Amino acid sequence: MDKNSGIKSFFIRLYFTAKMAGSGLVSNLLRTSLTVLGITIGVASVVSLMGIGEGARKAVVEQFESLGQNVIVMKTNTNTFSFSSDEHKDLMERIEEMEYATPVVQTEEYVKWRRTRGEIDVLGVNHMYPAIKDHEVMSGNFFSSLHVDQRSPVCVLGYNVAVSLLNGRSPVGQSINIDNLTFRIIGVMAPKGKGKGDDIDNKIIIPYSTSQKLNDKRNVDEIWGKASNEENTALAIVQLGRIYTRKINGTSFTNVNSEGGNGNEGVSGDVMIDTMEVSVEEPEDKKDEIFSKGEDILTITSLNQLVEEANDANRIMTLLLGGIAAVSLLVGGLGIMNIMLVAVSERTGEIGVRRALGAKKSDLLLQFILEAFYVSIIGCLVGIVVGIWLINLFESKGFEAVISLEAVKISTIVALTSGLLFGVYPAFIASNLPPVEALRRQ
Repeated sequence: MDKNSGIKSFFIRLYFTAKMAGSGLVSNLLRTSLTVLGITIGVASVVSLMGIGEGARKAVVEQFESLGQNVIVMKTNTNTFSFSSDEHKDLMERIEEMEYATPVVQTEEYVKWRRTRGEIDVLGVNHMYPAIKDHEVMSGNFFSSLHVDQRSPVCVLGYNVAVSLLNGRSPVGQSINIDNLTFRIIGVMAPKGKGKGDDIDNKIIIPYSTSQKLNDKRNVDEIWGKASNEENTALAIVQLGRIYTRKINGTSFTNVNSEGGNGNEGVSGDVMIDTMEVSVEEPEDKKDEIFSKGEDILTITSLNQLVEEANDANRIMTLLLGGIAAVSLLVGGLGIMNIMLVAVSERTGEIGVRRALGAKKSDLLLQFILEAFYVSIIGCLVGIVVGIWLINLFESKGFEAVISLEAVKISTIVALTSGLLFGVYPAFIASNLPPVEALRRQ
């Protein structure tokens, strides 16, 4: 029975203490509102800035991911070396991890469609392109290996190109003139989005063999490959490095991303490499120059590594933005402590009366801590609403921004923690004020 009475007494004291804490804030609305404003600005800054940073990170990562998963890009950087037209077939036979591969010819061609004229980027690939780039055909079909072998004048349009031709109607079956050669449109690619997929929506895709014929080219400067997963992608890159190190006479291999590498050290089988460059050594008659100028003739890159690096870089930027905004929360917490100290000095008479009537130190301590908590929670809720409104405002203006639950969680925890911490000292002063001294100051 005594235990139940003690519990009942505790909740009664807690109820009246909480009620008095609320009355203390309402009695001076201007001071309370200014304190709430400080917390609101801090929380809104954290939520909005981290939301903008997270939106930018997702936009960049999506842009890289639109290029395809587990894609390997081999590109020559000089006229002294190029890939043969059938080299991708040899690579697929020698490297088990490479499931797909295509030669790539990228050009800009003069295109005529009825009365429309203009220069358009044309991409020459083989029939494996949709599988390599994870890009589906929306209408019609993609060209086959037979079209590639026969250098057929067929083409597949990027989404934006197709829409511009017939105002949204499917152009499949129509003809288009590319570099004075009539091509039959056999398909339309699904939309990737603005700037994604290397802007594939604004390109025309044709067989690479046909592109070679148009441009009188025998070899190609790029090969795109694809492995089944990240581990096989790394293994394929290591094997590609060994193949081209041996193939190119008088070359050394530069390891760009492996740890502890100095370059020109060769490729070991236990190194997982995502980006490499093959560089040509300088002729003997140039060895005595002060600065030797090596020529990087071949670059082998994993797009997975680019996605990871972009993700890490943008995540750091988001955290920096959040850290900068968190300073506002610190300022808001200091504002709470300042206002609470003023409240203690102004309410000494109230404190003395309560102590004289039997209020315990714990009651006064709890009252002023609850006042700080009320200010923090109100400022936090208003700040979250304002932060979400700012994110929606940025989105309406064309910026990339997302509502980050992590930012909301962090700002809420920091706001409540700082409010309570900065409210403890004023509450401690109020609870330790002697009743006689408080009544005398009244």
